[in-house]
Amino acid sequence: MTTDVHNAAAAVAAPRPPGEVAVAGELLAQARAELPALRGLDDRAQLLAAAWLVSLRSARTRRGYAGDWLVWHGWLAERGIDVLAATRLHVDLWVRGQLDAGAAHSSVCRRLSALGSFYRYCATRDLIEAVPTVGVHRPAVDPYATTTVGLSRDEARALLAAADADTGPARLRTAAMIRTLLFSEPRVDELLGADVTDLGHDQGHRVLAIQRKGGTTKRIPLAPASFSALETYLLARAARAGLADWRPLDEPLLATATGGRLRQAHLWELVHRLARAAGLEAWDRLSPHSLRHTAITLALDAGASLRDVQDYAGHRDPRSTRRYDHSRQSQTYTLATYLT
Repeated sequence: MTTDVHNAAAAVAAPRPPGEVAVAGELLAQARAELPALRGLDDRAQLLAAAWLVSLRSARTRRGYAGDWLVWHGWLAERGIDVLAATRLHVDLWVRGQLDAGAAHSSVCRRLSALGSFYRYCATRDLIEAVPTVGVHRPAVDPYATTTVGLSRDEARALLAAADADTGPARLRTAAMIRTLLFSEPRVDELLGADVTDLGHDQGHRVLAIQRKGGTTKRIPLAPASFSALETYLLARAARAGLADWRPLDEPLLATATGGRLRQAHLWELVHRLARAAGLEAWDRLSPHSLRHTAITLALDAGASLRDVQDYAGHRDPRSTRRYDHSRQSQTYTLATYLT
């Protein structure tokens, strides 16, 4: 099927045999289901994007790159430029516009990575003669810096209290989700991608098997409070399904009322609502990733070694873990108060 997909992408504007048309239809259906935002494009643009994205192994990468590509495509469309006719000058102008608008250097670099991936794909399929991102200057990025807003220990406790005080039919799911994100440090998509059958037991610990970056599977330990909240939630789901135990459930670990998989947008809304209810000053700048950020930061502040936290968080590069070491930043804040 891979060869057929590439042939379809290389001839999106020309009549094709029925077999390639069928492959293109299947490709579009898969892409639209995973990335609904593509539906707003014409068929040609959708097929170009879908053929490129299907070549990427990681669902996380596909989602991130698709969002960046759509921003780029929209910028070109406003100027009447076809996505395959873009030149380095267009990329340079786009980058300058983002930086002038205050975009973070790391965000601009990530978007350039997405465009580079797309145009390299197109070049290898003879859709373009030159890759327009080659030679584009990338803004400098501090490898130890992060713009993610974290929580203090007291703020984390306040968020947990708000989750426990939440009402409505999803209150048990809310308590389980917030505890797992705060205590076990999974990435948001890793947690939302887990199924009930991924829960297990290893060396005396309750564990959850998650899909890490690169498609690797890792079992992460669940804190007793996290597993207790998850079990309470799952037992309630099992009871509604007429089951005496949650283990036969063959559904997402954190499910919608109809048994579907939760979307990240739901979690963003939930974190904002709970943080606001908890009286957190930065509630509107928090994200679901803030909970993972907080867990890693508090572990480092408590004296856990950088290596242990790196392994626990699933970071390949220790510099990624160092971004969460706020103890040095806290010392800077303290010194600032002494000098005023």
